[in-house]
Amino acid sequence: MHKTSGERVRSVVAVLVAMIVAVALFSGQTTKTTPKNRKAPITKAARAKATADSIAAFRADSTQKTLRAIAVADSIRQQQYLDSLALWREDSLKIFQLRKINNDAFGVGERLVFEVSYGFINAGEAVMAVAAYDSIAGRKCYRVEFTVTSHPSFNWIYKVEDRYLTYIDVEAIAPWKFEQHIREGTYRRDFIAEFDQIHHVARTTEGEYPIPEYVHDIMSAFYFSRTIDFSNFKVGEGVMLSNFYKDKSHELMVRFLGRQELEVEAGTFNTIVVEPLVKEGGLFKSEGRIVIWLSDDERKIPVRVNTKVVIGSIDTELKSYSGLVGPLRARIQ
Repeated sequence: MHKTSGERVRSVVAVLVAMIVAVALFSGQTTKTTPKNRKAPITKAARAKATADSIAAFRADSTQKTLRAIAVADSIRQQQYLDSLALWREDSLKIFQLRKINNDAFGVGERLVFEVSYGFINAGEAVMAVAAYDSIAGRKCYRVEFTVTSHPSFNWIYKVEDRYLTYIDVEAIAPWKFEQHIREGTYRRDFIAEFDQIHHVARTTEGEYPIPEYVHDIMSAFYFSRTIDFSNFKVGEGVMLSNFYKDKSHELMVRFLGRQELEVEAGTFNTIVVEPLVKEGGLFKSEGRIVIWLSDDERKIPVRVNTKVVIGSIDTELKSYSGLVGPLRARIQ
C-alpha cells in the first residue's frame, strides 16, 4: 500500500521530533554532571611530564635489569674462576706430589755417639742425632744434627769443631736445607743451601743453581741409604743418587760390598758394607775412599765409618746408641 505525500511528511516530522527529544535528554544529563566527575583537559605540560615520567621509569627498569645481568655475569665468572682455580690446584698437587719412602730405619730421638780415631790416636768424638721435627716449605721434616769435636789432647795437633745440619722431608727422605760449619785448624767454612724440591733449584750462600729431582746433601744421602733394602743386592750392585755440594750436583753411587761381622765398643754386629762413591762433599773433606758398615737389620745404624784422607785414614766407630725406633736385631752381643 503506497503512502500519500501527507503521510510521508508526517513521518519525517516524527523522526525529527524524536531526534530533537533525544538530543535534549542527552544535553540535560550532561549538564547535571558535577564538575568533580568532569575530566580536565590534558595540557601540553602534563603530557610532557607524563612522557618524562614514563621515560624515567623505563630507564630505571632498564638499569635494574642491566645491574641484575651484570651481577649474574659476575657470579658466573666468579664461579668459573673458582672452578678453574680448583682444577689448577688439583693439577698442581698432581704435578708437585712428592714421593713417599717407607722409613723403618730412624726417627726423632735417635742419638748415635762415635769415637773418632786418627791412626792409633783417639782424636775426638762425633754425634749424630735426629733432634726434632721441624717444618720447611710447609713440609714436615727431621732436623738432623751431626757434630765432630776433637779431644783437648788432640787440639794441639789439629783442632776440629765441625757442625752439620740437615732438614730431611719425613715422607720423601730428601733435604730442604743443609748447613755446614767447619772449624778445622785455621780452615773456616760456613755454607748454607736451601733445596727447592718442587722447582729444582738450590739457593746457597754462594749463588743459585739448578738441581736434579730429589737431590741430596751428603748427610741426607746417608740417611736415605739407611732406608734401602739391600737384602737382594749382589756384590758390586748399587743405587744411584744425586749429591749437591758447593755449586754442583754430582752422581753418588751407593755400592753394596757385602756383609761382615764387626766388633766395636757398642757391641758385636752383623753388618752390611757399603761404599758411597763421591768425590766432593764428604763429611771429612775426603779425597779418597769412604766405607760404611751398617747394622744388617731394619735400623741400618752406622757401626763404623772408615775415611781415607790425604795422609792416613780416619776411623769412626759406634760407642753408644739410644732412641732407636725399634729393636736392633743385628746386634749379636
